[in-house]
Amino acid sequence: MQTMLRATVAAVATAVLIPFVTQSAIAAPEPSGPDGGAAGAAWAATEDGPQQYPNVNIQWDVPITMSDGTVLKGNVYRPADAVGRPIDTPTPTVVNLTPYTKLVSNIADSAMSIPGLSDALTELFRQTDLSGTPLSGVTDLTKSFGGGELRNFAVDRQLIKSGYTQVVVDVRGTGFSQGTWDMLRQREQQDTYEVIDWTARQPWSDGRIGMNGLSYSGINQIQVAAMHPPALKAIFPVVPGSDLVNDVLAPGGGFGFNFIPLWLTAINGLKLVPDVASILNGQFDMRWLADRAKDPFTFMDVLLNVYSTTRIEDLDPRAGELLTGSSASRAAWLGDPSKIQVPTFVTGGWHDLFTYSESKIYNEIPLPAGQKQLLMGNTYHINSGNEYGKPGLPPRLDVLQRAWFDKWLKGIDNGIDQYGPITLRQQGGGWITTDSFADPQTGTKDAEYRRMYLSANRSGTANSLNDGSLLAAASPDSARLTVAPGLTTLCSNDAAQGSAGFLSIIDGCAKDSRIAELNGLTFTSAPVGGPTTISGRIAAHLNTVQDATDGYWVVTVNDVAPDGQSTVLSSGQLMASLRQVDEANSTRSVSGDYTDPRPYTSLDLRQPTVPGDETTLDIALPATEAILQPGHRLRVDVFAGNFPKGLPVLPMLIDTGLKPQHVQLDPNRPSFVNLPVRGNPGW
Repeated sequence: MQTMLRATVAAVATAVLIPFVTQSAIAAPEPSGPDGGAAGAAWAATEDGPQQYPNVNIQWDVPITMSDGTVLKGNVYRPADAVGRPIDTPTPTVVNLTPYTKLVSNIADSAMSIPGLSDALTELFRQTDLSGTPLSGVTDLTKSFGGGELRNFAVDRQLIKSGYTQVVVDVRGTGFSQGTWDMLRQREQQDTYEVIDWTARQPWSDGRIGMNGLSYSGINQIQVAAMHPPALKAIFPVVPGSDLVNDVLAPGGGFGFNFIPLWLTAINGLKLVPDVASILNGQFDMRWLADRAKDPFTFMDVLLNVYSTTRIEDLDPRAGELLTGSSASRAAWLGDPSKIQVPTFVTGGWHDLFTYSESKIYNEIPLPAGQKQLLMGNTYHINSGNEYGKPGLPPRLDVLQRAWFDKWLKGIDNGIDQYGPITLRQQGGGWITTDSFADPQTGTKDAEYRRMYLSANRSGTANSLNDGSLLAAASPDSARLTVAPGLTTLCSNDAAQGSAGFLSIIDGCAKDSRIAELNGLTFTSAPVGGPTTISGRIAAHLNTVQDATDGYWVVTVNDVAPDGQSTVLSSGQLMASLRQVDEANSTRSVSGDYTDPRPYTSLDLRQPTVPGDETTLDIALPATEAILQPGHRLRVDVFAGNFPKGLPVLPMLIDTGLKPQHVQLDPNRPSFVNLPVRGNPGW
């Protein structure tokens, strides 16, 4: 019965949707709400229903020669007839450049394309539900696999069968491509530009190019879109970043310790896998072998250097480039979304590795709402799209991607430009749509920034080094509160975030900070009297004292439920010596308090602290959208470390001496958080 029902729905959807493809003058249904309403249902039917072509033709390892003679290898997926012959009609083309090797993409695609297996896997992912158990994070992960994320990462055969070509290319120095891996820097950015140009000139392309992919393959979309390749018409980046140093490599100066080593190991390992097919047919690329022998472990030596060198001045020059704000290499990792002029749909998450950048990318793109879109889930890096496809929930990522490319590459009036334009999952609530979020010009609708002050007065709500209070007015009392580096942050939301979300399956750590707080300072508000929204960027202002010439500070803002569960909403960190604020790239509220104090994070501008002296720190926390339900409390946690998410490079770690650090509460120099609040909390 279900099979017959699905077939009937697909047939009806096809009959309804074909006019949208062939007669774009017919008005599309107008999207409404996070799920898109009738328009969202039509987008899903378009992606899931019968397609124009029955098959996919694959050309393996097509050589693409760059301007310097280096040959990249790409797989070309084209719509084909019933016997697998590619169609003659040129089509729009979607490009994906990946460092994870297109071999991985092909394995994922192959699993999804086996008759019956794809539906079985999708159904398995959808049915796996451990909600309400200590491993509910597993459900978040499996539902993302069924939520279109795999099609965005690998290949979307439904998209190809509908009349698109897809090109998946190994970036320079990875996979089967020649050269030395340049990790998103100038040469690789030029390669991306040249791949787009090459693709647009192929006989199977109609010259209209889109880009897709997640993470690394989202970052290079942001980079190349700012370079204005003439053929590029739209991009769909999932979990992208635009400031790699401050997003993930060394946010606030705390090196991304549990993510970066594993990530570098994975890419360097995958790039050494040879092209077995070429060996068997006698066409093995000896240039590929020579390039790998010359640089087998790209950047791994830099990583080892920063944790084996005891003096800043003795760091490897490449490490200096990474941590010096004035270097050309560092500048190459700083994207400029303000130069993007093509329609861009950004998908991110509140606990993603690049969460700080994602809303900024949206806000900085100088396009009207609709031509740019932002979707932020309550997700980590690896589980985007884990809430989808049901009333009140956004469409799947592959559905949104298809609608986006149909609009901007094929010119189909499907209403996607009227969706959102900002679709947010409220932490502690449901999904909402809005037209303004965390914008330094317009802010967030009806949210007003206000200070909440840190006080030593006991709140009676936390088991921590100091159970302080969070007050609407500064306390007249003075106190020095001490916190020392520890290991309780091994069980924390930051540890889960720094692992790209793999550790998020442990609910007792990722969704509850009470273990981490055992070695932290906590400051907790009175319960809110009514629904209270925190909407936008957050800044912490701390009056501190170090016992050494440096200190490492971490601040989280949490939602505390009546049963005591403490859930992180946002988190920021800063080395005390890197406290100098880049005023040109920072923002303040009407009161003059920082809302986004962006540090330079540059060794050139280090300012060692004087042991025993007071030092003021302004710490940026990424934007969030959260709702405190009646009876819930707001909490600020302060830690003297963030292992394993962050670990200062060895010379800076030595400067901290792993000594205790102090928050100096002084009514004349108050410590507070500056929060964008909407509602009537009753504080």
